[in-house]
Amino acid sequence: MIALTAEEIASAVGGRLRGAANPEKLTVTHADTDSRGMRADALFVAKPGERTDGHLFIDAALEAGAVLVLAERETDSPNGTPHPAVIVEDVIRAMGALAAEIVRRIRAHSETTVIGITGSSGKTTTKDLLRALLEPEGPTVAPQGSYNGEVGVPLTIFMAELETRHLIVEMGADAPGNIADLCEIVRPDIGVVLMVGSAHAGKFGGADKIALTKGELAAGATGHVLLNADDSQVTAMAERASAPVTWFGEAASSEIQAQDVTTDSAGHPVLTLAHRDADSASSEGYRITSGLTGTHHVTNILAAAAAAYRAGADLQTIAARLDGLGPSSRWRMERIERADGVTIINDAYNANPESMREALKTLARLAHPEAGEDRRSVAVLGAMLELGDEHNIAHIRTGETVVRLNIDRTLVVGDDAYPLYRGAVAEGSWDDEVQWVPTSEEAEAWLQENLRPGDVVLFKSSNGVGLRLLGDRVAGREDSQ
Repeated sequence: MIALTAEEIASAVGGRLRGAANPEKLTVTHADTDSRGMRADALFVAKPGERTDGHLFIDAALEAGAVLVLAERETDSPNGTPHPAVIVEDVIRAMGALAAEIVRRIRAHSETTVIGITGSSGKTTTKDLLRALLEPEGPTVAPQGSYNGEVGVPLTIFMAELETRHLIVEMGADAPGNIADLCEIVRPDIGVVLMVGSAHAGKFGGADKIALTKGELAAGATGHVLLNADDSQVTAMAERASAPVTWFGEAASSEIQAQDVTTDSAGHPVLTLAHRDADSASSEGYRITSGLTGTHHVTNILAAAAAAYRAGADLQTIAARLDGLGPSSRWRMERIERADGVTIINDAYNANPESMREALKTLARLAHPEAGEDRRSVAVLGAMLELGDEHNIAHIRTGETVVRLNIDRTLVVGDDAYPLYRGAVAEGSWDDEVQWVPTSEEAEAWLQENLRPGDVVLFKSSNGVGLRLLGDRVAGREDSQ
């Protein structure tokens, strides 16, 4: 984080100083909402939460090295001494205001490119790829994990320094207006829209409102708008773009294209990364093999390539860095080979109907390649959350997809996922092909009894279901959390 005095922070957030001696000299160089992450000269953001209240941990944060608190109410130490604090009405809004001031100062100091990424799925993978592409070009900051909302975006910006050259920001949303608000904070130079699906449809009230919200990034980016030419809901956002549009995709009209897409025996996408000159029919291309698993990642690969290209990297260098580049985040088509020959594909960090379908297609391709050893496919599936009124029908259709893809064994876990089981049965699945169990513990017992060497096993569910942890246990990972 750039160095800021208590006085400068209070001014940036419109707050009131209390208990801070010499606020014009008291300087912070780090900020976090977790008291356990404090270090010397830190700002502790006492954020109220659903489960607890950050104000309860102020003393612990100060003992751990914090020198200033951003808080919504006045608090004192056990001996009655006022805590050094900036008092505001809304801590989360204050985080956004502070982040905006930091971005402003960084831009004034360096030629910094801010890149915003949104979409119903693929944001984190695209972010990880883009970070790997841009880090060799200069100091690059990107979110930890999936920091992408009104708290996560400021926390990402708090990691930036004055010399930061590339600032990558994931932009998630729970309601219309969320991404527009984030754009006000970061003022993205480049905006990337990946795809529109039905994730969080229950919160938004339908896919059309999701598209409207994702399109706020197209309206907010000031330098380049990068749109997925293969998604009709994304292509419609061109009308809202406030900057020149760059198209990426497999469509022939795309400027950054994937040509001749196939997969290798391990399910890794193989493609020619090409740039088509908009003023001519000519194009340059480079053959690459991704380290990711599944052809649905082609969109993420192209999005990262297009963003790096618009940030100044040349296509040949981008292709060389993408070749063999695999996942850096947990539980996203994460592949683990057990000693007994069982292959685990753990993709249970999030799920929606679109990503569920693509993951199942990948499972089918891995287990039953067009050429090579035929293996048994096993799908361990949990609920897709936050689908609202679409919950039952979306799960029933996923069950139908399982049967149509000829998945050999399917284990459905949890009450919320039961419609998926019913969909598979109604589509014609035999009793031994699909099973339902109410708990992860029963699922684990079933897997211990039924898995056999050579099986390819997919774990897929929304994060809140917790199948990612079951996948880790079945894979024999000891570092699961």
